[in-house]
Amino acid sequence: MKEKSSINFSKQVFFIPLCMVFVIWFVYMFELKFSLNFNVFGILPRTIKGLRGIVFSPFIHANVTHLFNNSVPLFVLGSILFMFYNKVSFKVLVYGTLLTGLLTWFIGRESYHIGASGVVYLLFSFIFFSGVLKKHFRLIAVSLVTIFLYGGMVWYVLPIAKGISWEGHLSGFIVGTVFAYFYKNVGIVKEEYTFSKTDFDVMFDSHGNYIPPQEEETQLNDINYTYIYKSEEE
Repeated sequence: MKEKSSINFSKQVFFIPLCMVFVIWFVYMFELKFSLNFNVFGILPRTIKGLRGIVFSPFIHANVTHLFNNSVPLFVLGSILFMFYNKVSFKVLVYGTLLTGLLTWFIGRESYHIGASGVVYLLFSFIFFSGVLKKHFRLIAVSLVTIFLYGGMVWYVLPIAKGISWEGHLSGFIVGTVFAYFYKNVGIVKEEYTFSKTDFDVMFDSHGNYIPPQEEETQLNDINYTYIYKSEEE
């Protein structure tokens, strides 16, 4: 097997996720500094005004606990995305975030939905299912590490706890799964080697049985004979 794409170890692997975390902390500190409340810029399902939350909601958080709970997995999963899936990382992050917000807008309760947790679930499901679908040993290992670290998050795609946007979690999880299937043949994939037939291969039949070499028969037609007649006297 041969890999078509290498793993990305460039600086942007950590730089971009770090910038994402910095921005959400900056927005929260800005709210505290000027006594503002940006919750009204979140997703308000099935309202025209609520559509703006598709873009703004991932940057808005209710409190420090909410912010911290999203910051760590956002950085870790974001770094994994840019390291192992660099070919599609920006598409997954940008388009996936917008589609997650849009799906939340459709299925969410009539309340403001805020926070980057939808993006976290997007990254989690994409990374996990990509490794499973690609069947690449490194990516499967990454999937196992991801499920080990954040597997408990799966329960929160269900309405089992109050005060959380399980609809946003579910939306991110669904979109990430769809993107994993859509991009399963992009990036690090396997390619079958094609083997040419050698002289050793012709020594065995299709069932693996040894075929003894046979001597080539001399073609009589290819031999020239010269006849010399001599008399008895000679």
